[in-house]
Amino acid sequence: MKEISLNILDITENSVKAKATLTEILLFETDSSLKLIIKDNGFGMSKEVVEGVTNPFYTTRTTRNVGLGLPLLKLAAEQTGGSMSIVSKSIEEYPDTHGTEVTAVFDKKHIDYTPLGDIVSTVITLIQGHPDTDFRFVHTYDDKTVELDTRELRAVLEDVPLNTYEVIVWIGENLREQYNS
Repeated sequence: MKEISLNILDITENSVKAKATLTEILLFETDSSLKLIIKDNGFGMSKEVVEGVTNPFYTTRTTRNVGLGLPLLKLAAEQTGGSMSIVSKSIEEYPDTHGTEVTAVFDKKHIDYTPLGDIVSTVITLIQGHPDTDFRFVHTYDDKTVELDTRELRAVLEDVPLNTYEVIVWIGENLREQYNS
């Protein structure tokens, strides 16, 4: 993928499919590194599935026989000298603390570093496509923090769906304003 934000979109879609009610996208950026954490409270994966998901020819999907999201993220991180790890607790084994956490670390100074890309559009796309799922987005860089938590929006908006046009426009403007301030 040409942007890390597209990897984030793909992997976060997996969280939604795993029936996560909350997915967190956390970015910690310095001049030389980017650490990405995507964690959810979805069904989680068994140890066997976790061991197989970074193989590009492994998938739990029935519509096609390959899944590339996690293998591509792992490749993108490792090409920069970074790494990727997955920790997951299945709902069968951990009924109260299930979920998955994917962590990828990138060396931003490496020639093969893939740019972050349009993360604002990624967050908007996730909220617009899954208005009943909660997302928490935090991006820390240059002593700044950009954040959005849909649980806070729900508390203010009450019965207004998050994918309402005016809400989506406001989310985009709010995130862009935080990045530009």
